[in-house]
Parts: sequence; C-alpha cells; structure tokens
Amino acid sequence: MRRGNSVTASAPGKINVSLHVGPLREDGYHSLASVFLAVSLREEVRASLLDEPGIQVVLSPDSTLDVDPETIPLDGRNLVHRAAALLASHCGLEPAVRLEIVKRVPVAGGMAGGSADAAAALVACNALWECGLSREELAALGSRLGADVPFCLLGGAAVGLGVGDELTTALVHGELHWVVVPAAFGLSTPEVFRRLDALREAEGYAAPEPDSVDAAILAALRTPDSHVLSTLMVNDLQRAALDLAPELRDVLGLGESLGALAGIVSGSGPTVAFLCEDTTAARALADGFSHRGLVSFVLTAPSPGAYVHP
Repeated sequence: MRRGNSVTASAPGKINVSLHVGPLREDGYHSLASVFLAVSLREEVRASLLDEPGIQVVLSPDSTLDVDPETIPLDGRNLVHRAAALLASHCGLEPAVRLEIVKRVPVAGGMAGGSADAAAALVACNALWECGLSREELAALGSRLGADVPFCLLGGAAVGLGVGDELTTALVHGELHWVVVPAAFGLSTPEVFRRLDALREAEGYAAPEPDSVDAAILAALRTPDSHVLSTLMVNDLQRAALDLAPELRDVLGLGESLGALAGIVSGSGPTVAFLCEDTTAARALADGFSHRGLVSFVLTAPSPGAYVHP
C-alpha cells in the first residue's frame, strides 16, 4: 500500500538446502538444480518520491549489520539502483526516488542479500509509481538482475532449475528452525564457481547436467521432517567455499558438536547454516556460538516472498 510519498517493502534471504551444479556452459553460466528455502531474515527497502529526477540509494541507520559502506556501492552498481532504473524504463517513467536499505542479511554471504534488496526495491517502486505489474512480471524483470531475484520475490520454498530462475513452488507444512553464522569476510560467487570448476578439472570429473532434485528432500520439506532433511542436505559449492576459506570447516564442526542436526555452507558461502530440531535447540545452539565469540542468527523458514508493508 502506498502511504503518501513513500512505500516500504521487504524480501527474504535464502538458504539452499540442496544445490547441484552442472558443468560450465558456453554462455559462462552453470546449470543448477536447487531447493531454495526463504528465511525470516529479511532485507527492507523504503522508496520515497523525490522532487528532482534521479535515483538515490542510502544505507539505513536501522541496519542490524555492521556494514562497511565501502563494501556496498550506492551508485548504479547497486542492485537496488539497477532494479529501480529497470522498472522505470519498463514502465516509461523518469525515476525520481530515494531508496533506503535496511541491511540484515550478510553481505556476500551466500544468502542472496543483494537479490533480496532488488526484489524489495521492485515491489516498493511498483507500488510507489503505481505501475500495476504482477508478481510474475516483476519476476521476469528481476531475472535480468540476478538468478536469485525471482525466488526472493516468490519466497516460501521452491525448486530452481536453469540458472536457478526456473522456479516451481515446493510445499512446507510447518516451520524449520535454523541458526546461521555469518563470516567476517565475504566470498565472490563467481570466484567460488571458478574454484569448483578448477577442482573438478584437476580430478578429471565431468559433472552431469542437473535436471531435477531429490524427491526425498521435497518429501522431507513437506512434513517437515528436520531429522530426515538433515541427512539429505547437499551443496556442490561447499567444497569450493571450504577450499577458499578453510576456517569454515571449524565452524561446521563446532555447530555439529554443539547439537545441530546438520550444517551446510549457504549457497556460495561463507555463511554457514545449521538445521536444528526446534526453537529450543536453535536458541541453545546460538548461545553456544555466543559463548565462543561467534555471532549467529536464529531463523525460521519458510518465509513469505517480497511484500509491501502495510
């Protein structure tokens, strides 16, 4: 809903509970078969009308992350800026908007924080400018900004094929409980993919083209059965992330020693996500990390896709 001259929207970060990566394609991308799960850690974007044409992007002081502004460009390189410009062009508008980002999802952490920003910006500007685009139309635009943007618009749980943007909704009847541990550094997604390719080439391994996901994972999500799901989680990118950042092995081992059902590097990393039995177990795990000097977040999933705040 538009209230006066501003609209606020939010969109979820994500965890890949399953991620299979195919070989490098001629177009420079990899085919993927993934199961996405939207989590309750959400990015927020407030879009406000300006008197003069232009797109201004700022970081909100309400951000819960200690973000170094130097690591987040606020010009045309920012996905929020690009999302607003793309939507304005599509709708034949001259943009005059200020976009304030509340950062909560780890930056360059493998949880689609930038894609969530773009999704929230698309939804907020669509309402602010009264464009009237459907969620499907916004997703089509979002896919031009990044493969994870359509899922951040959709939310919930989904199977992703292609480069991750061919989405089919998956059912989850209940909540799953997670603890995520962000790293003090980021990992470049392209660099992680390149390292996976290099590791495979050194081994002489020819990865098959992934065209489906394990039906057992979808069955475990439907219930949901966290114990079964914990035995099925897989991430082809994890070995590359661990090769680039070996210290993540210690975090994985610590989480499992403290009682997590299982741990997995989220996407391209370096955030590590731990599946827990219930809320009590998740809080106990977070306390265990805190006592050892590690920051963590207690989350639930699935979470809704991008929406405008009332």
